[in-house]
Amino acid sequence: MSPHKAPDAGRRSDRSRRAIHDAALALVGETGYARTTIEGIAARAGVGKQTIYRWWPSKAAVLMEAFLDMTARQAAEAGGPGEAGEHGIPDTGDLAADLRTVLRATVDELNDPATEAPTRALTAEGVVDPVLGAQFVENLLEPQLRLYVTRLRSAQEAGDVRADVDPRVALELLVAPLTHRWLLRTLPLTHEYADAVVDHALRGLTPRA
Repeated sequence: MSPHKAPDAGRRSDRSRRAIHDAALALVGETGYARTTIEGIAARAGVGKQTIYRWWPSKAAVLMEAFLDMTARQAAEAGGPGEAGEHGIPDTGDLAADLRTVLRATVDELNDPATEAPTRALTAEGVVDPVLGAQFVENLLEPQLRLYVTRLRSAQEAGDVRADVDPRVALELLVAPLTHRWLLRTLPLTHEYADAVVDHALRGLTPRA
């Protein structure tokens, strides 16, 4: 007879953590953040709520980790960086085309039901919870912004962007309009709008005759 193997506590823990992540993301998408509770997450995941409280201090912390885990897995499957919006920005030598590509991808992500609800929840909660807000910026926003800075500096070196332009300010001309329209939901967030943002922003960034 083969010897009896002791249960793998680490593997069981990983399965429980993934189930909790999936449950949190699903419930936020189905019922909204306000109606999502620790008890609901525990019931959906098939674990005791004590397990969740042992690993996380709040449902916001659960959602943050779940969202980071989801984006990391998506990035691994895609073979490159990924975000609540983080996309690798191509450098084809055509700055306008490259920016249109990444902003269109951002539009698709913000409109994706799988990511829209948790992104909205974390954005809103980060406004009232400074600790969560700092984590949101550090883990989700800042990596994406650094990609824009890198691409804009490359464009400066190529002479496609004025030397006196601050990339950290310039990237806000691209990112902020999409975020503003997405948050307010006043007008559709489309590829056409993303293209228009790029066109308007570049008129102020490119060298003047």
